[in-house]
Amino acid sequence: MGLFREIKEDIQAIFERDPAARSTLEVIFCYPGFHARLFHRLAHRLWNMKLYFLARFVSHISRFLTGIEIHPGAKIGKRFFIDHGMGVVIGETAEIGDDVTIYHGVTLGGVSLNKGKRHPTIGNGVVIGSGAKVLGPFKVGDGAKIGSNSVVIKEVPENATVVGIPGRVVTESSRPQDFEHDKLPDPVAKAITCIVDRVVMLEKEIEELRKGGKHEDNN
Repeated sequence: MGLFREIKEDIQAIFERDPAARSTLEVIFCYPGFHARLFHRLAHRLWNMKLYFLARFVSHISRFLTGIEIHPGAKIGKRFFIDHGMGVVIGETAEIGDDVTIYHGVTLGGVSLNKGKRHPTIGNGVVIGSGAKVLGPFKVGDGAKIGSNSVVIKEVPENATVVGIPGRVVTESSRPQDFEHDKLPDPVAKAITCIVDRVVMLEKEIEELRKGGKHEDNN
């Protein structure tokens, strides 16, 4: 009964987080993220039974059908939602909490060849934007937001928003925030703006020095 309750919660989570979802039938038959989650439940159970080949084979079929690659060893919490999903990769030692949302092209990867923990731990309520890469055995805190195409290589505090390459914390709050991609700060653009402002100021100073020099020559 617990399994059916979890599947029902997954469907409800999709309705809550995707305004394009119009019916339960549509979710069941047309959402690859939902299908990948179903396959992973089976693959993970086989993995825990030490039926490693069968687990990997189920995972391989899931990847072929959905475009989403989830290693059967990965641990995933409740109400996990993969929106669109194509190109998502989740590594063997990744751990994902409850109520997590990730978009297409996301990688939860490793940067080490050791056999131990090498993939990230994602806290509850985290949102990871499309194309983002989270690489390494660190934790992304509860309620954190990772902007599209960011590359995160170190721990993220709770309720922080991270953008850029490498990822930088641009906002940090004691409570969860809305995640509007078009309103995320851009640290690169900010740095360029500071440089431009500095150049303009230096040009004004140079122009004033030139005028002062001409005035002295006339005297």
